[in-house]
Amino acid sequence: MFSHTVEYALRAVAALAEDWERPHAVQKIAERTKMPNDYLAKVMQALCRAGVVRAIRGRHGGYQLEQAPEKLSLLDVINAVDPIKRIERCPLGLSGHGANLCPLHRRLDDAIRETENAFRYTNLGELLQSTGPVRPLCPIEQTGSLINVAF
Repeated sequence: MFSHTVEYALRAVAALAEDWERPHAVQKIAERTKMPNDYLAKVMQALCRAGVVRAIRGRHGGYQLEQAPEKLSLLDVINAVDPIKRIERCPLGLSGHGANLCPLHRRLDDAIRETENAFRYTNLGELLQSTGPVRPLCPIEQTGSLINVAF
């Protein structure tokens, strides 16, 4: 149902959200999320254009979320890279239908609307606050005095 670009964008923002107040190099994000470096760079550019993340230049630069994870909906991320498409007119181009969708296409559009709403009302912070044993991407593991994010 969703493109690889959407999957990659969601993985990237989930990785950034773990420590959202500091920039992360694209190479490190790619390693942690198991994504192709070049593809991730294009995804990050789209997220920048949409105002989801910002690029910070320099030696300690990288990408950083524009706002707290609690203020970023999953729909914001999805629409930044590959917007969800609703059915507004008859996909078959039938002249008698136009904007009046038949029962089949109405049901399909209703399902798309529900999916869109599920993402609209779910923010990234909620996913990170999960109390279950599995977190987005992978759990945080503690080794010695260092915290390693296992992606």
